[in-house]
Amino acid sequence: MEIFFVFLSGLIIGSFLNSVIYRLEVGGSIARERSRCPKCGHILAWYELVPLFSFAVQRGQCRTCGERVSWQYPMVELAAGLLFALAYRQSPGFILPSANFQFSIYNLQFLYLFFILASLLIIFVFDLKHYIIPNKVLYPLIGVALSHIFLAAPIFLPAHPFLSALSSAGFFLSIFILSRGEWIGFGDVKFGVFMGLFLGFPNFLVALFFSYVLGALIGGVLLLYQRKTFKSQIPFGPFLIAGTLIAYFYGNEIMQWYLNIF
Repeated sequence: MEIFFVFLSGLIIGSFLNSVIYRLEVGGSIARERSRCPKCGHILAWYELVPLFSFAVQRGQCRTCGERVSWQYPMVELAAGLLFALAYRQSPGFILPSANFQFSIYNLQFLYLFFILASLLIIFVFDLKHYIIPNKVLYPLIGVALSHIFLAAPIFLPAHPFLSALSSAGFFLSIFILSRGEWIGFGDVKFGVFMGLFLGFPNFLVALFFSYVLGALIGGVLLLYQRKTFKSQIPFGPFLIAGTLIAYFYGNEIMQWYLNIF
């Protein structure tokens, strides 16, 4: 039952993330401006904002102008719900709010993790659409990951997150310099800093591996079906995020399986 509540919470947060993505694209305030149809400007009522349900009932159309609503909206909501549920399933120490306000240190860990997952979803969609990793999301993400390291070990700071961040960012920076910015953007270099801080060693290596494998596979499929050419740009941020999530949730198992081979 608790995991279902976490999933529903993820759906609601996913709906909010769609608003954040839209405001990053067009500007404006998330706090002061109400959600509206991007086509006709119709201000959406509460029953038009129910995650997944409203999209299904309205058949993916605006009730006022009849224009198609992007599949981005239900997909982000569903992705947020599934990621939050997966995070809870793997670390069930999280205590849901109750009448006696019972608290666990795991709650802070989950708030940290939920912020990370939400931010990664925003970057994933924004980079996929605009080929840019927004600094407004990336810099706070790096700051929160860095703060988490200091709070988790305030006396003896572990060296491996910082060395991992330096190695990951240095790897991308060398590619950026060698290609003169043609193969990857500088946003990928900055994302490498977050990747190292968040994952540490050796999981950041797992993330790098799967990022490039997924990028090669998806790029190959797009070339095969002539959706892209060898000169076309393909945003690398979504592959970095996919690799980061795989490494975070399954990195230890993957490394153990790999070491057992030898």
